[in-house]
This record gives sequence, structure tokens and C-alpha cells, in this order.
Amino acid sequence: MLSSVTVVLAVLLLLGQVAVPPPPPAMPPPAQAAPLPTPAAPVVPAPDPASTAFSGEAGLLLVPIKPTAVLDYELVIRTLQMAISKDSDAARQAAAKGWRVFKATPADSKGNTIYIHLMLPAVPGFDYRPSLLVDTLVQDLAPELLPKYLDSFAGPPSLLDLTEFAHMAAEPLAPPGVLKPEAKKPG
Repeated sequence: MLSSVTVVLAVLLLLGQVAVPPPPPAMPPPAQAAPLPTPAAPVVPAPDPASTAFSGEAGLLLVPIKPTAVLDYELVIRTLQMAISKDSDAARQAAAKGWRVFKATPADSKGNTIYIHLMLPAVPGFDYRPSLLVDTLVQDLAPELLPKYLDSFAGPPSLLDLTEFAHMAAEPLAPPGVLKPEAKKPG
């Protein structure tokens, strides 16, 4: 009896394996419609990190120059000044009108001379970088002068966009939200 039970169980097991169909193959996900082509976005060049263009009313550029390279830097600035004074380009002439360069004294804590370029008013978007302007305007520049100029920097220039807050020679503006008192009429 034991053996017939074993045979029955073996047959049932065999039938169970045959009767169970294998799982259906995985269905591929439904095809998604291809995304509609979008018009190509205009390629906008990345801003030049060395640019000295301003967007405010005025601009300030602080330039640290190595003590051993002061003469090289000043020669390039004077050469640029001479070239701009003879240039007829309207944008460069507009930029030159408000562009002044100051030499700070004393030197900074590392002995570097600080030059302050003040653009008042600044021409928005105009790149005030002297190296670009010298390269454009001065054709007969000694070939070693521009590399000496570029090597004269003790660190990167600091660029500040300025918006006027107060002009001490003018009547103060009322703070936002405050009305000016009206003048009393005589009589």
C-alpha cells in the first residue's frame, strides 16, 4: 500500500507540473509616443568671466598691481589713454568720458599698488578691459608689453556695479513710501 500511495503521489506531482502552464513572457511596456521636436534654443554664449562690463549707473574696478610691475601697468594705461583720445568709435568715446583711473596710496598690506578705475557714468555692457582695448586700438605696441601688463596683476581685479544712493550736493530724496510735505502757501 505504501508503494501505491507513493506512485499516486508521484503521478499527481507529475501531472501538476505538466498542468501548470509556464508564466507568460513579460509584456514590453506600451510604446510611448516620441516627444515632439522642440525648436532649437538659441545658443547663448557663456559670459566671459574676465569681462569688465557694468550694468549699473557707475562702475568701480579695483586692480592690485605687483610692486615690481607698476611701470609696466602704467605704460599700458597711458598708451591706452593716448589711443582712446585719437579714436573715433562712438562707444569707446562714450566710455572714455566717464572713465578715470586713480592710484591709491599707500600700498596694500602685501606691498601691491591698487589702481581704482572709476566709470561715472558707466556705459552698460561696454567691456572696459584695458588688454582688449589695447589689442584693438594699438597696432604698433611693443610685442612684450602686453604680456608684461598681463603679468603685472597681483590678483584678479574686483568689479563693483554701483547705483547711486545719495548725492551730498543735492537735496535728499524722500525714502520710498514717504511723501514730501507740501510747501505752505503764503497768506
